[in-house]
Amino acid sequence: MKLKTVEIEGKFYAEVQEGKPVYVHDDGKEVAFDAAGTVQTISRLNAEAKTHREGKEAAEKALKAFEGIEDPKAARDALQTIANLDAKKLVDAGEIEKVKGEISKAFQAQLDEANAGRQALEQQLYSEKIGGSFTRSKLIADKFAIPADLVQARFGQSFKVEEGRIVAYDPSGNKIYSRTRPGEIADFDEAIEALVDQYPYKEQILKPTGASGSGAHSRGDSHGGGSTQKGSFTGSSEERLAAIRQKFPELQS
Repeated sequence: MKLKTVEIEGKFYAEVQEGKPVYVHDDGKEVAFDAAGTVQTISRLNAEAKTHREGKEAAEKALKAFEGIEDPKAARDALQTIANLDAKKLVDAGEIEKVKGEISKAFQAQLDEANAGRQALEQQLYSEKIGGSFTRSKLIADKFAIPADLVQARFGQSFKVEEGRIVAYDPSGNKIYSRTRPGEIADFDEAIEALVDQYPYKEQILKPTGASGSGAHSRGDSHGGGSTQKGSFTGSSEERLAAIRQKFPELQS
């Protein structure tokens, strides 16, 4: 390729087309050479070459860590196998079960604590509502020959606190309903009276009625002879109480 020239007055000048010198290729084809565009292209190619070179250097540096590994797929498979072996070791060593056990133990401790708190509250509620009902009962104070705590020891298990109210159950496990208010749960004194009526030894724990006469019999004495009971209810109140406790050990619990 050579510059195309023209001779003017014995001097040679480059032929120019649209401000660009014309060159003649070896095959005779004439081409206007864009010098400015060529410089820009060279600069762009140099920048691209630099980017490629830096990328190549970074890749080579990264590949150095895998130097000696000829089969990448085999290497990945080996790493996966090792990961599986580590997981198996954990299982074999019982580590997973240990963690589960610790979690279960912590949860059980919280559950036990909650249950203990609930039972304490239930016991407190039972003592206040049911125990207090025995203590405050006018029926027990007026008609029973034994103190309220012994009445509770014998009949207390028949009472429960349900939805904040006291409910009594008969020996068959049925709720005791009021006779004066049909369809409604019996109140405390009415329930106690119903339970005592079914108690085979009720004559032994109730106060004497004081009835007398030819048609009257004292409790505990089928032969009559006065209003004073034989056995448990003769003598002072202390002696009678001691006799009752001796005859009915279950009332001492």
